[in-house]
Amino acid sequence: MTFELTILGTSSALPTKEHYPTAHVLNVHERLFLIDCGEGAQIQMLRAGLSTSRLDAVFISHLHGDHLFGLFGLLSTMSMLGRKKELPIYGPAQLEEVLHDHLRHFGMDMSFQAVVHPVDTDAPALIYANPEMTVHSIPLKHRVPTTGFLFREQLPERNVHKHLITAHHLPVSDILQLKNGNDITLPDGQVLTCETATYLPYIPRSYAYCSDTMFSETVVEQVRDVDLLYHEATYLSDKIDLAQRTMHSTAADAATVAKQANVKRLLIGHFSSRYGKKERFLQEALPIFPKTQIAEELKPVKLKVKN
Repeated sequence: MTFELTILGTSSALPTKEHYPTAHVLNVHERLFLIDCGEGAQIQMLRAGLSTSRLDAVFISHLHGDHLFGLFGLLSTMSMLGRKKELPIYGPAQLEEVLHDHLRHFGMDMSFQAVVHPVDTDAPALIYANPEMTVHSIPLKHRVPTTGFLFREQLPERNVHKHLITAHHLPVSDILQLKNGNDITLPDGQVLTCETATYLPYIPRSYAYCSDTMFSETVVEQVRDVDLLYHEATYLSDKIDLAQRTMHSTAADAATVAKQANVKRLLIGHFSSRYGKKERFLQEALPIFPKTQIAEELKPVKLKVKN
């Protein structure tokens, strides 16, 4: 059961010769979800061996170009490849107008429908669900309406301990009752509870994506205990005034969110082009949160199944 993140771009507003603007692809049980779509995202997907035709949905955090400009070319490519399946796109309400204007000029013969689902950027909410996963919005603090996204695996169906099935000769009807969360009473009057007779085959995994934002205690609460947190770290603390003025985070800010939220791992990215060596971001973050990693383009991050 796959739960794997591929970073397509780690740069902030200005791309560099080495790095693309922000875009991520999350693979959950072989369903692909694109999170932000900076310029060149589709090229990076090709390099990563990720098929654009397999995208189930797109999530856009806000309407700044380094998170959006790649969407228009991607839609065109998907149409030229003959996609028929509707593509849901989740993002701030203004995205609907932007996409409508673009398609009015360039999308009249699109082979599929791209449907925008407006997201309230002021309050967290469940915005997407399928049998494998849910997605909740995370209100962020930036210069324009901005939302992060929290992806969680659904709770799997419970398994009944095999030794109990054998010992009590449980019929299928009793097994199904236990799997569905109910207790059962055996012929001898003994009660088998769901809690003691069953177990989860794996613990659901989670990924939180926090794009452009200032440090926010609200975010801390939203991402508490997640397995993997991506948090922007545009600047180092030497540019704390600039970070606050532009409503971005430093590496120290990102690490503080991770520490206070008790997350398992932290990925930092969205680096300003003014910095050359990314090791400086680690040097600032690691003393605060030791399980910090630099986001690396096209290097998959796998979340292993937890029993």
